[in-house]
Amino acid sequence: MQSTDAFWHDAERHLIRYSSSFTPRIIERAEGSYVYDSDGTAILDFTSGQMSAVLGHSHPDIVRAVSEAVGSLDHLFSGMLSRPVVTFARRLSDTLPANLTKTMLLTTGAEANEAALKIAKLYTGRHEVVSFDRSWHGMTSGAAAATFSAGRRGYGPVVPGNFVLPTPNAYRSPFRRADGSYDWESELAYGFASVDAQSTGALAAVIIEPILSSGGIIELPLGYLARLKELCEARGMLLILDEAQTGLGRTGTMYAFERDGVAPDILTLSKTLGAGLPVAAVVTGDEIERACAERGFLFYTTHVSDPLAAVVAGTVLDVIERDGLVQRAAVLGGQLAERLTAMKERFEVVGDVRGRGLMQGIELVVDKESKAPADALGSAVTTACLERGLHMNIVQLPGMGGIFRVAPPLTISESELHTGVDILEDALAAVLAQRS
Repeated sequence: MQSTDAFWHDAERHLIRYSSSFTPRIIERAEGSYVYDSDGTAILDFTSGQMSAVLGHSHPDIVRAVSEAVGSLDHLFSGMLSRPVVTFARRLSDTLPANLTKTMLLTTGAEANEAALKIAKLYTGRHEVVSFDRSWHGMTSGAAAATFSAGRRGYGPVVPGNFVLPTPNAYRSPFRRADGSYDWESELAYGFASVDAQSTGALAAVIIEPILSSGGIIELPLGYLARLKELCEARGMLLILDEAQTGLGRTGTMYAFERDGVAPDILTLSKTLGAGLPVAAVVTGDEIERACAERGFLFYTTHVSDPLAAVVAGTVLDVIERDGLVQRAAVLGGQLAERLTAMKERFEVVGDVRGRGLMQGIELVVDKESKAPADALGSAVTTACLERGLHMNIVQLPGMGGIFRVAPPLTISESELHTGVDILEDALAAVLAQRS
């Protein structure tokens, strides 16, 4: 077997660095809620891989489904259809509001958002797109142009016609009522006034996440989504919801938008839909699909409507329903919120707790009064957690403190969940003690 030193030498010599750094462990295998490094150390995975593995790692139903599909029917000419694809599309529609009936099966979230934006532009005959100023929708051209949290500098012009709304960050927004409470209505009105001033009269769509993940676990206030839909309709715009991370039970409802009772015009799914495998989907309604088809909609990719992806996605739906994982996420999410709130009460550096279900976050600050970012602290706690057997992910954006994203598999046991929070709490206390 290759030595550890040789591994990292080859990695440095031959891999393109696509992010700031790699986790300093060689991962050999994964099972359930854990990944295991080359020393056999078990590391509790509080990120579900890349926020995707809602059924945990190597779930037996997924392993069996993939093995059978690869052995019989995995990939076809993109113009061919198979039974798994049509069956999945019907079953997915059964989980959604009546206006969402038509599905296109793809592989990645960026690809799904790219397709959704093309549908919106073709249907409306316009090209301008609005997203949050802390958004992340993917790294392909159209999706990257609607991504404002990172990755915009150094690459030249983006797709024209992309505008931003202020991210509704209740913890840090300057929009306040006289009593100090968060005034999201005024903030949203201000944002659309700015969009209207910049628009050339070609507004096509708003694309947002119901809970911004890479933007720092920012949850939309109750009422926000309904008002946003009204503002879209008044301008003839479509509302696209990117539920790459919030869909399929993660937030304690099957889809995050269910809490608000507001259905999008177009829904994109990925990450959780494949439970860690490359599966994505775009869903819209009959009228939009028909109009786009009549106008020659084209999104012909190598892996569109692949039967293997359909089998995986169908199996994910099966397991979520059979094992009651939506309700499980709600119950465990309640316990997680209690633990994280207790940490906020205990530590002066835990400024805010937010999110719902098994998608929550805590924001680290210098102190609660100033809310000053505590970037170095977040990095130190991340390292301390890994040393104790817990993998955490921290988002660090300009002007914000470090935000830990807590998104374990929906299959995590109650004891594993509390073990993870225990480790996080211990790591934070230890780092603070070293600094005092």
